[in-house]
Amino acid sequence: MEVFVPVHPGEARVYTCGPTVYNYQHIGNMRAYVFADTLGRALQFKGYKLTHVVNITDVGHLTSDADEGEDKMEKMASRQGKSAWDIAKFYQEDFERDLTRLNVQPKQHPRATEYVDAMIEWGKQMADKHCYELESGLYFDVSTVEDYGRLARAVTDDGEGRIDTVEGKRNAADFAIWRKTPAGETRQMEWDSPWGKGAPGWHLECSVMGEKLLGFPFDIHTGGIDHREIHHPNEIAQNQAFCECGGLSEATNSGAKIWMHNNFLVERSGKMSKSSGEFLRLQLLVDKGFHPLAYRMMCLQAHYRSELEFSWEGLEAALTRLKRMVMAAERLSDAESQPMAEHPKFKPALDKFEEAISDDLNTPIALTALEDAMATKKVDAGIKRAVVEHMDAVLGLGLFDLTREALRIRPENAKITEAEIEEALTRRKAARAEKDFATSDAIRDELTAKGVDVMDGDPLGWEWKLG
Repeated sequence: MEVFVPVHPGEARVYTCGPTVYNYQHIGNMRAYVFADTLGRALQFKGYKLTHVVNITDVGHLTSDADEGEDKMEKMASRQGKSAWDIAKFYQEDFERDLTRLNVQPKQHPRATEYVDAMIEWGKQMADKHCYELESGLYFDVSTVEDYGRLARAVTDDGEGRIDTVEGKRNAADFAIWRKTPAGETRQMEWDSPWGKGAPGWHLECSVMGEKLLGFPFDIHTGGIDHREIHHPNEIAQNQAFCECGGLSEATNSGAKIWMHNNFLVERSGKMSKSSGEFLRLQLLVDKGFHPLAYRMMCLQAHYRSELEFSWEGLEAALTRLKRMVMAAERLSDAESQPMAEHPKFKPALDKFEEAISDDLNTPIALTALEDAMATKKVDAGIKRAVVEHMDAVLGLGLFDLTREALRIRPENAKITEAEIEEALTRRKAARAEKDFATSDAIRDELTAKGVDVMDGDPLGWEWKLG
């Protein structure tokens, strides 16, 4: 654990590895952006002016993380019979839609194709001392920088296992800076360069955009834990070469002072992989009737560095917890937020929240601090609302923008409308009031047959959900 000390006083500059926009993003991908958003919110909570970049990979990422296979963009364009540019636009827009649904704050979203000229300049600067050419392109020699792979903590004499062999490479871990278009082939996305017509390697874009948009060194670089083994060590090697700096005992030589990685979202059925065809994406959760912020709550309930197992039961439990919070917020809806003057009853919850956020983003404890504040009784409603807003600004649940009705589970393909459900429940309540339990049971059976679960005695007062 270390104290965050910004490179530029009063500022926090953060770079997050963004998606390759060749397909929809699965919910495991989206965990990384909920984490990064929470980090950004926490830095703002601490008073820093935030600059946060999340890149868009629209060229260069191969079907393996190494230097073999097809470009993911070109492959999907060929499969769908569209241009690679149209594919990128469509899936970037879908990704940004999902970010909005998850209450992720707006970020800068630079696209790799906008920085190809800058990538070529980087290649020129590194080529003589750190690179060599093969028939397939320009490669980075990882032996030319100190401490290669230190971030991964898994470097062996045999090299990284996920790196495929490319004939002629000096070291197994060497990676492409520029990939030449093979003779006789034409790519949709290709540019002229000193090393032939082709496209940049995947790793180069993040180094270039981080330097251009945030400057070296910047404060924090984030990404999924899968980036820790190859992508991020390769970024760091490029940064060291470009800046002509030394080893990684000096953190800033890596380009960023701090590298943070969220752990995997695990789903036991195997539907977290895009190669499985139909995979878990946010829209599927919505189609099954779950509000997207139930998934944000699910992510916040686990520490970002812990594995998080996804299950529909777990998602429903997260939704129930969110409902309880929204109900508590609704009781404050008529109160006008007051300045957060010192109030002894809120001090324990505020101190607990501050300590949790400061403790490497311990969001599970921060959530309990929020619940403690909401449960505080005999206090001014306006101050209470201000305390809840103060905490929610970090957690990003948008509690005062949600309603209980919006959080009902209602699948997209339901055969019955909410109006019909409400009308049936009105009849059922009338029958129960008259002790006509036969009619009451008949209406309940009718609703059950249409997928409506009537929850008599539900402590949340939800009354029904669509299953």
